[in-house]
Amino acid sequence: MEALKAALVARALEEGFCAIGVTRPDAIPEAAGKLATFLAEGRHGSMGWMAERVAWRGDPAALWPEARSVIMLAEAYTPGHDPLEVLGQREAGAISVYAQGRDYHDVVKARLKRLGRWLIDEGQRRGLNRATHSSHPQEATAAARAAKPPEIKVFVDTAPVMEKPLAAAAGLGWQGKHTNLLGRDIGNWVFLGAIFTTLDLPVDTPAEARCGTCTACLEICPTRAFPAPYQLDARRCISYLTIEHAGPVDPDLRPLLGNRIYGCDDCLAVCPWNKFAQEAREAKYAAREGMVAPSLADLATLDDAGFRVRFAGSPIKRIGRGRFVRNVLYAIGNSGAPRLAGAAQALLTDADPVVAEAAVWALSRLQEGHGLRPGLRIGDGLVAAEGVAKTDHLPPDAGEMGDGAA
Repeated sequence: MEALKAALVARALEEGFCAIGVTRPDAIPEAAGKLATFLAEGRHGSMGWMAERVAWRGDPAALWPEARSVIMLAEAYTPGHDPLEVLGQREAGAISVYAQGRDYHDVVKARLKRLGRWLIDEGQRRGLNRATHSSHPQEATAAARAAKPPEIKVFVDTAPVMEKPLAAAAGLGWQGKHTNLLGRDIGNWVFLGAIFTTLDLPVDTPAEARCGTCTACLEICPTRAFPAPYQLDARRCISYLTIEHAGPVDPDLRPLLGNRIYGCDDCLAVCPWNKFAQEAREAKYAAREGMVAPSLADLATLDDAGFRVRFAGSPIKRIGRGRFVRNVLYAIGNSGAPRLAGAAQALLTDADPVVAEAAVWALSRLQEGHGLRPGLRIGDGLVAAEGVAKTDHLPPDAGEMGDGAA
């Protein structure tokens, strides 16, 4: 198995992964308790799938009892630009680095499947099978012929698998104070993938945490989403609020979103270990045209068809036009740019009540900054203009928050 693992590591690096490690499915016994506390305190917000799959997430061994090894892999998507620079461009939207290129789910999963197929073929070529062991070579060979061939299952950012603690157990790095995985040789700009296999591969030693006294990731968080080091309250996390959370965002949190319209990279970008981050090797992760600092005015004009075309092949497409334009309107409200009032005004009667309410809020914010042109006035928190907006098109609970609100 040692020889097979060495060959596996070499093959994984050839495939484009920047790090690989092996652990056991039962290597994270503490995960169940931490997850239970996270859920009990409601810090998962409206991500009900976490609770639905708690048995698997808390115990990877229960996901596939036949699995003997978990191969964890990391792939770099390190940006070639400063992802925080766009935050100063108030009329442009900030999109998380990972979403500026092609959908990583498809890219990483295809790579995992290729590596997995190679592992099966190589295991069979070497006469290995589902966790067959014997100190007698002849017995092992006979058992291998009679046993089933090795099997695999691959996972990329899927609900049943807690990739980060498994990656830490496999020695790829450790979970930093921002709860993301980081490593001495890879930084924290990485996608994670997992291959569960029936092969009993040699395991790696977990990495030692090396955050020290650094708190840069905690201090930069605009919404204070970290109640303590190594803990996250998703309900205050901008990535959760702009991607996972449906419905209106808590008005107290909206100003803190700034111009972030899909995800947030602040805590990742300031990590000192990024000086060791590896360059992204996959061209598909490079930012597509119009994704680094897109015009808020342009994005606000997207209808459903236009949204689907613009974000085809991007993870952004998954959240739908309504949620995305909602985010754009919050950014417009935070822009302080009077010229964007027209873009918000055009959405006051949008068919999506969440979008319409966000347009009302955006115009209210712009007027607070003396940005609205004459002819518009704000009354009782709602915009009134000739033939433009009426209060009766908004639902009675337009300002109420869903489960994800803090």
